[in-house]
Amino acid sequence: MRNTLRLIWRILTAPFRLIVWIGRGIVRWTREKAAEVNYFFTEEVDDAPIGEALNKAWEHPNELMVHVDALRKHLLRAVLVLGIMTALSFVFFQQILSFLAAPLEGGMESLVAIEVTEPVGTVMRVALLTGFALAFPYIAFEAFLFIAPGLDRKLRIYGLLAIPIATLFFFGGMIFAYYVLLPSAIPFLINFMGIQTIPRPSSYVRFVTAIMFWIGIAFEFPLIVFLLAKVGLVRARAMLNQWRLAVVIIAVAAAVITPTVDPINMALVMGPLIVLYFFSIFLAWLAQPRSA
Repeated sequence: MRNTLRLIWRILTAPFRLIVWIGRGIVRWTREKAAEVNYFFTEEVDDAPIGEALNKAWEHPNELMVHVDALRKHLLRAVLVLGIMTALSFVFFQQILSFLAAPLEGGMESLVAIEVTEPVGTVMRVALLTGFALAFPYIAFEAFLFIAPGLDRKLRIYGLLAIPIATLFFFGGMIFAYYVLLPSAIPFLINFMGIQTIPRPSSYVRFVTAIMFWIGIAFEFPLIVFLLAKVGLVRARAMLNQWRLAVVIIAVAAAVITPTVDPINMALVMGPLIVLYFFSIFLAWLAQPRSA
């Protein structure tokens, strides 16, 4: 009889015990994460020279396995989020394709596929690149978490603040490519030499996404220069003295990125990149350590 009553009592109280167990787990997890956050913002790392660190890694290669395991975890989480965002993009691929085809005069109706698997490949590419764009902030966050243990406290804070700024720069470059560069480049290409061109979905999507992606990456340059100047690897004076070489390199990069051969579209790419370069000099001047 006593065992029966005990069994009934355990069954009746099972939901409450489950709630208590979950609550204790949440409290324990919150305390652990709070300790990690406190360690992240307060702990200082040993400022050892690079040569000494390399010698230590060479003498004790087993210690590298800890970093390899951490890298594996960060990559796994980043790939998982990328997969989720890519799967979500599949749901809205029709709207995304219509958006990408908007610079064309007839929109999606002007695209003509000539291969059986071409529409499938186009949808896969659109979904994957859209998933990467949506997952970009989290991927940057995981990359930062991997390198953060080797940075001092100030650089960790700067790096953490740089993630939303990097996201804004990346999407700003994509917006510039879509609303400024593509509307002028696509009509020129479609009607070049008076020859009417019927674009294929695969080639058109590859062209548009490549332009938007690389322009978005190029807009990350000021932030990268700021961080490099913060650690003392870049000086504003050196960048200013080499501005002529930088303009030549930017022209070559613009010629590679720009799909057309006319100077107008090339100038549309060069102009913002040159402005970004001089803006990077200003950021480097702000970031570089001041001498006594």
